[in-house]
Amino acid sequence: MAETTTIIPIAGGKGGVGKSFVTANLAVALARRGHRTIAVDLDLGNSNLHTLLGLQNRYPGVGEYLRGTIKCAPTELIVETSVPGLGFIPGDGRMPFMANITYNQKLAIFRLLKTVPARYILLDLSAGTAYNTLDLFQLGKSGIVVTTPEYPALMSTLVFAKNLVLRAIDQQLRRSEKLKDRLNEMYKQSVKDPVFTVEKFRRDLAEEDPDAAAAIDGICRRIRPRFVYNMVESINDTELFSNIDRTFAEVLSIHCDHLGVIPYDKRVRQFLKQPGIFLVNGPKSPTTETIDRLGHRVVHLWDRPLEGSAEVLAEYARKVLPSEDQQQRVKAKA
Repeated sequence: MAETTTIIPIAGGKGGVGKSFVTANLAVALARRGHRTIAVDLDLGNSNLHTLLGLQNRYPGVGEYLRGTIKCAPTELIVETSVPGLGFIPGDGRMPFMANITYNQKLAIFRLLKTVPARYILLDLSAGTAYNTLDLFQLGKSGIVVTTPEYPALMSTLVFAKNLVLRAIDQQLRRSEKLKDRLNEMYKQSVKDPVFTVEKFRRDLAEEDPDAAAAIDGICRRIRPRFVYNMVESINDTELFSNIDRTFAEVLSIHCDHLGVIPYDKRVRQFLKQPGIFLVNGPKSPTTETIDRLGHRVVHLWDRPLEGSAEVLAEYARKVLPSEDQQQRVKAKA
């Protein structure tokens, strides 16, 4: 019996949160557990996942495949890494102007991914909320959103999730001619308007189209992003886990899972000054421990909702993160 393939899109509301770092090292953690894993660089226009996998930028990839400058089977794009069981499909290599792919090129990516033989396929997506990013994020039953605890990153994360939900609603309901005007109104929100909530939109819609309201309920049950918090400095930052739960429920009517936490580690920044795989070549540290645990949780928990995950992750974070007092003592010594 063929092994089931799990596609895990990995995105971020803004750049600089460590999305590619998480993708590369989570892929290593999964391969080390004996699972054939392929990391795919779909951050087209800014592809650099190869550097985090210790590879040079000399292999044709998705960009060349979409432009037709190479003729090959999708599986021939796979580059084997130094980690047994871990393959890599490059992004746009040196192909310019690939950030804005066409609809047909997006469909070609969908077809390409269906032919990749692996237990896990990790997609390193572009940061932000472009349609192509949102659509690729929905390729998996769920996906990982990487953020840091800083306010701008968290706000961008909320914007990403909001656009993800609205994109799904638009794609499902726009086929109805009578709903087009209502959907267009949804996109004309002024900063002076009351805060938009999916529940209010659903209630208003239910009066004229109960089936459409039921479809929105289904979308909100289906979309369940999973968060990895990167560069977390202290246990005080874990308070945001439950805040995100509450905000997502109140504004977007969706639930989310809190999958992993990775501590801030200046050794990571030092290591990234050269190409290499941190989980393989970097120093053993709380960072390597938390990434390895993230791989464990993906293998054992990915196919189920993680009820109460905010509390579970906060409890784990208390074991690997310094308290505020410890941080202050370290700063005082410095």
